[in-house]
Amino acid sequence: MLNDFTWNMTGYIPKHHVNPHGDSIIPYVAERIFQLEPEPPKVDSLNEYILSALQEKNLLYFSFFLHHYEPQLNKRIKSFLGMDGGDLYDTDRFIDIKLSCREQMLQKLMDYDPAKGAEYATYIFPFIRDAMLRFRMGEEKWSVSSLTNYKMVRSMAWLYHNTKDAVNQFSKKYNCDLALAEEYLKVVRGIRNQQPFYITDEDGEETGEDIALDDSWNYTDILWNGIQAEKVQRAFEKLNYREQTLLEKRLAICMTCGRVGSWKNRPTFEELAIMFEGSTASGAERAYRKAVDKLTELLVAEGALHAVRLKQKTKTKRKKKIAAAIYEYQADCDGEWGEISVDFENGTAEIIRLADWDTIKTNWFAKEAIRYILSLSPDALTKYMLVPLEPPLIS
Repeated sequence: MLNDFTWNMTGYIPKHHVNPHGDSIIPYVAERIFQLEPEPPKVDSLNEYILSALQEKNLLYFSFFLHHYEPQLNKRIKSFLGMDGGDLYDTDRFIDIKLSCREQMLQKLMDYDPAKGAEYATYIFPFIRDAMLRFRMGEEKWSVSSLTNYKMVRSMAWLYHNTKDAVNQFSKKYNCDLALAEEYLKVVRGIRNQQPFYITDEDGEETGEDIALDDSWNYTDILWNGIQAEKVQRAFEKLNYREQTLLEKRLAICMTCGRVGSWKNRPTFEELAIMFEGSTASGAERAYRKAVDKLTELLVAEGALHAVRLKQKTKTKRKKKIAAAIYEYQADCDGEWGEISVDFENGTAEIIRLADWDTIKTNWFAKEAIRYILSLSPDALTKYMLVPLEPPLIS
């Protein structure tokens, strides 16, 4: 229990003062509320902080973890707020969500078992999503009995918006009878009559119009980073006209002026297909995904980001669900492939063989690949994936 822990911050203070003049918190500070001064002692892996916190029962080490993990957490919250259609820099809401995530991370610290092989950052990933959804659930004008039911309602909303046979699709996904699926559809229709319904992915997480794999990275975050801007521009100019147009339209970005528009108003794949006469919606979607992958490879070559390529080698099913799989992975789109074994039932994974260019000490590419794979439903994972990665939190 957390009651057994101390949280002794002697020798450390917040690097940025909150409300020093009684004004609202500016975005710069809101994104750095967990930063400490002086810098926490360096470690090879963030998980060392978590292990120290558990062994010494001192949450000072949890604060050290948050100090380094905060940029990653910020990105997830920004993505959540952006897809929600809300103000990306509504700092009060931003901090409320961030503190909700920290509370969830603290509560789940007690359940974390390092012996299962997953690092804490991997283990906590889905629980952070739950914390954000629980926060969003509390803002709704309608209510449900649990977070699980909330996710199912949002999942039905996604199916209702994106498929022609929502009831059957829902029934198959949740292994429930058609009558129950019909009840969820009635709930969704009732909600849509009361208020706008934010579109979600199949697991109930807000992602904008399409499933999370559609835009698995935030292109605008790279654009807003002045250090990377020239590299992004060089990579973008190597794309053909069709690829450039698809990316600019779909991501609501003007590469000439740098303006970033609202994702709520970005064109659908049907609308993109009309722009390119002779194309279908599915054709436009495939072309868009190929353009994203091509730009990712070019950005890796420019040194603007890292990426890991994933290829499913084998999979094992139990009761019609994917229970385990073996993936090959390639670091930065180059060199010999490594191999990862994933157990979806227990939420664990094992590195069988390191890929060329992976870090020998921290196995960063393999661990990021594992974190990505375990963050999604097994059914949402395709055979081939190219996943852009954040820079290492500790180099």
